[in-house]
Amino acid sequence: MDYKELYNVWLTKATEDAAVAQELKDISADNDAIYDRFYTPLKFGTAGLRGVLGAGTNRMNIYVVRHATQGMANYIKKKYGTGAVAISHDSRINSDLFKIEAARVLAANGIKAYISEELEPTPVLSYLVRNLKCVAGIMITASHNPAKYNGYKAYGEDGCQMTDVAAGMVFDEIQALDMFDDVKLCDFDEAVKNGMIEYVKDSVYDSYVAEVEKRQVNEGICKDADLSVVYTPLNGAGNKLVRRVLADIGVDNLTVVKEQELPDGNFTTCPFPNPELEEALQKGLELCDKTGAELLLATDPDSDRVSIAARRADGTYRLYTGNEIGAMLTEYILSCRKAKGTLPENPIVVKTIVTTKIIEAICKKYDCEMRNCLTGFKYIGEIILRLEEKGEEDRFVFGFEESCGYLSGSYVRDKDAVIASMLICEMASYYKKQGKSLVDVIDGIYAEYGHYLNTTLNFYFEGAEGMDKMASIMNGLRENAPVSIAGYKVVSIADYDTKVSTDLLTGKTEPIDLPKSNVLSYTLEGGHCAIVRPSGTEPKIKIYITAIGSNEAEAHEITEKISEDMNGYLK
Repeated sequence: MDYKELYNVWLTKATEDAAVAQELKDISADNDAIYDRFYTPLKFGTAGLRGVLGAGTNRMNIYVVRHATQGMANYIKKKYGTGAVAISHDSRINSDLFKIEAARVLAANGIKAYISEELEPTPVLSYLVRNLKCVAGIMITASHNPAKYNGYKAYGEDGCQMTDVAAGMVFDEIQALDMFDDVKLCDFDEAVKNGMIEYVKDSVYDSYVAEVEKRQVNEGICKDADLSVVYTPLNGAGNKLVRRVLADIGVDNLTVVKEQELPDGNFTTCPFPNPELEEALQKGLELCDKTGAELLLATDPDSDRVSIAARRADGTYRLYTGNEIGAMLTEYILSCRKAKGTLPENPIVVKTIVTTKIIEAICKKYDCEMRNCLTGFKYIGEIILRLEEKGEEDRFVFGFEESCGYLSGSYVRDKDAVIASMLICEMASYYKKQGKSLVDVIDGIYAEYGHYLNTTLNFYFEGAEGMDKMASIMNGLRENAPVSIAGYKVVSIADYDTKVSTDLLTGKTEPIDLPKSNVLSYTLEGGHCAIVRPSGTEPKIKIYITAIGSNEAEAHEITEKISEDMNGYLK
C-alpha cells in the first residue's frame, strides 16, 4: 500500500482522535505533508518508538501506540503465555493518554497492566518491572527531545530496555498486524474494576526511594554541610522524587526554578529540554546568580539524566559535561569506598565506548576493573545482569555514559537522575567540608590524570531524506576511510558493524567482542580519537572527539582542528 492509499485509509478509520482527524483533513491538498506522514512507519527498535506528534504512520498518536502495544502483546503471549506489564509516563504532550491506550490494549489481550497514577521518572519504570515481577515495561517519553516529540520505550523482564533480538521480534509482530482491524481494545474503567489494570501502590515507590538512599557513600554528610542548591526538573518527572531524596539526606538549602517546577509538555521556557545544553540551564543559572547557590542541578523531562553547574570563587558558574560529572563521581565513589573499606572484592566500573578515557586511569589507581560497552544504557544493564546471574551484582560500583546518565547499584537497570542527584550533592558536601568546590575537584582530577577534553558534535538530518543521507555518510566513511584527521595520522580503525579493529601501522586485525553496532572509531596519533555514530533515537549523527592536551588550551586547539576536519565528512 503506497502512502496515498494509507492516507485514505486513515481518513476513513482514524476518526476517534479528533485532533488527528482534523490534521488529516487539513493536509488533504498538501502532497508533501501526506508523504512525510505516511512514507514509512515509525520503526520499533531497541529504543521502542520515537517521533513527532501528529497524524500518520510516521507520527506518534494513539493508533501507532495501540498498534505497537498489540505487537508487544502478541510477543508476550507467544513467549510467556501471559504475564504483567508495568507502564508509566513523563510530562510530555499526550503521555498520560498513550499510557492509558497501551494499558487498554494489554488488558484486552489478557495481560495485566500495572500503571502509575501520575508521571514518574524512567528509572522508576525499570524498578517497577523488577519489583512487580513483570515480563515487560513501557515508558511513554521522548526523553530530552523538543516538545513536538513523544516516544514509547520498551523494557524486558530484567528492567533493561529491550535487546535487539526481543525488539526485532516485537517489530515482526507489529508488521504482521493491520493498524486498525487487528488491534484489541477494552474499556479502561471496566478493566480497572476487574483487576486487569491496576494502579501501582505508594509502597512500591517508597521501596524505590529506600533502594536509592541505601546507596549513599557517606551517609549523613549533607546534614551539616549547608550546601546551597538550585534545582530545575525542566518541567519534567523529577520534581517530587529528586526533592524527596535530597530532603531525606539533609539537603535543606534547596531552591526550585518556579517556571520549570511543574509538569509542562510544552517546555515554554526551555524549547530543547536537554540538560547537556547550556540554553536548557539558563533559568537555573539566573536563579543561581540571584541566590548565590553553590550548585545547580538539572534533570531532563523523564529524569534519567542530570547535569550540573558549580560556583567559582569569583561568583560565576562552571558548567560540566557528562564526562566530567562521571569522572568526579567515579573518583569520589572509589576513593571514599576504598578508604571506608566498603568496596567489594574485584569492583567494576562500566562506561560506554564513547565515554571519556580518563576513567581508565582513575580505575587503575583504585585497582578497579573498567569495562567498555556499546552506547546505550541497556548494555550497562546487561553487564549487571550477567553479574547477577553469577551472584556478583555487588561488584558493580558505578556505570555511566557521556550524555549525563549515571547509575550506582543494581536496583534498576537504567540510568537514574534521582540517585545521581543524591550522589552529586553528597559529593559536593564531602568536598565542601575539605574546603573544596567542585571546580577545585575537576581541576584536581585534570592535574593528576591529564587534561582529557571530550566534545560531541551533532549533525541533524530531518525529514524523509534524513535517514538515507545518514546511511550514505556512513557508507562513504567505510568505502573511503580517512588516513589522517586534522593532520594527525589515523593509527587504528574500529568498525563495530563488522566487529573488526584494524591497526593501520601493522595491518593487524582483531575481533571486537561487543554486539554489532553502526559505529566507526578512529584512534589518532597522541591518543586523540574521533568516533562517528548515528543516533538510535533521533535523526542525527554524533561525532565524539577526544583530545588529550598538556593543558586546557592545548586540548581545545586540538579539538577545534579535529572538529573542522570531521565537519567535512558529514556534508
